[in-house]
Formats: sequence, C-alpha cells, structure tokens
Amino acid sequence: MSRLRRLAAVLSALAVAASLSSCGGSSGSKGGASSGGAAKVTLKVYAAASLTESFGEIKKSYEAAHPNVKIVYTFAGSQDLVDQLSNGASGDVLATADEPTMEKAAKEGLAGEQRKFASNTLVLITPKGNPAGVKGLDSSLGGAKLVICAKKEKVPCGTATHKLAQKLGVTLKPVSEEQKVTDVRGKVEAGEADAGIVYRTDAVASGKKVDTIEIPGADQIVNTYPIAPVKASEHAAEAKEFVDYVMSAEGQKSLKKYGFGSVK
Repeated sequence: MSRLRRLAAVLSALAVAASLSSCGGSSGSKGGASSGGAAKVTLKVYAAASLTESFGEIKKSYEAAHPNVKIVYTFAGSQDLVDQLSNGASGDVLATADEPTMEKAAKEGLAGEQRKFASNTLVLITPKGNPAGVKGLDSSLGGAKLVICAKKEKVPCGTATHKLAQKLGVTLKPVSEEQKVTDVRGKVEAGEADAGIVYRTDAVASGKKVDTIEIPGADQIVNTYPIAPVKASEHAAEAKEFVDYVMSAEGQKSLKKYGFGSVK
C-alpha cells in the first residue's frame, strides 16, 4: 500500500505542475497576442479629407498584406490634422493636401522624412442636372450659391482656389467657406449649393451625384501631397512600412483610380 500511496503522490504532483504550467501559458498571452505570434499594432494615420476614398481602399489591401497591423484613420482638413498633433494627439503617419502644411508640421518637430506621393487639381461641380445652369467661373455664377474652401484658415483647397481665381482674374462671391473640401462636396451633393470648387478627386468620389465642369487653367495650380511618419510615433517601423506602401505601385494604383495625378 505504501508503494501505491507514493505513486499516487507522484501522479498528484505531476497534475499540479501541469495545471500551473497551463495557467502560466494563459497569463503570457493575456496582452492579446496568440502564443508564438506578434502583438497586433494599431497604426494611427492622419490624412487629408480628400484622401478618404483612396486611403479607404489602401487600408483594405494593406491590412490584407500585413495581418499584424490595424489602420485607424483620422480624416480632416490638413491644417486641423497638424493642430491636433501639435496639441498632443498621438499619431503615426501624416498625409497632407499640400506642402506648406506639411512644412509647418516639420518646423514644429511633428513630421519626419517627407515623401511626395500624389497631386490634385481643381474642378467645378454642380448638383446632378446643373439646375442653376452654371457654366464655369464666369457670369453664369451670378446669383448662384457658390461654396468653396476657406482661405484664411489656410485650408489647402481654399489656398488653391484663391490662387486660381487670382490667375484667372475672377472675383468669387461664395455664400460659405468650408473647413474641408468634403464639406463643400457634401453641400453640392445635397443641393444646398448650386456649385462648388473642389478637387478632381472629390468629383470622382461624388460620381453620378454631381456634374463636373472643367476650369480652364486649373492644371496650372497643382497641389502636391506629401506623407511622413510622425516623429513621436510609437510604431516607427510600421509607420515607415505604410509610407512605403503608399509610394508603391499598388498604392499608386489606388490613388490613380480615385483621380489623383502622379508627382513630377
């Protein structure tokens, strides 16, 4: 019987050890990573509002190729994005709709190495069917409700609109000036405005909801889009990989699909 008792004691000790080992393994994976796998990284990307559709497609293809990364976007006017980062918001990548805004971020120590990845120009859009009969930046705008991006807040689309109007010798009389180009687009789509000056990419994104009118000379006012890792990023390697992907043939294909031009 003594031998049986000793054998039972040994088996009991082994069972306890196995149980403790199992508990230890469970505790080690509590952080969200599966055993032997890398923890999933949430990459916060701050991007100009005009990138909403193209970056949405890039997110899908990027996450499919990088299953350990989850992209979380903040879309807003470029100047608002820089203000958010300047005020302490955490982020990993910044993509703006013009170079001056990115330069501001760099001077404040917010942005790392900049790379130019896309370009954009302006067009005029009206609600489908063009009920006000707008033909361009001319007398046909008289009495029409025109909406544009704000210039005084240094909204990139607003700055480009002001430069284009000056170049064409046209005085614009908008009924409102918006903080981001997607707000201009939204008012035209909803029929709250008779016309709006937006990026070509916004006209593409609106699809059949609007009519598009080309603006002669608009190709001479080009906004170049830069992208950069955020210096304070806690995921520097992943941020660089995302920037590289946007610059890749796959990323450029998505941008071109939504109306962006290449960078010369």
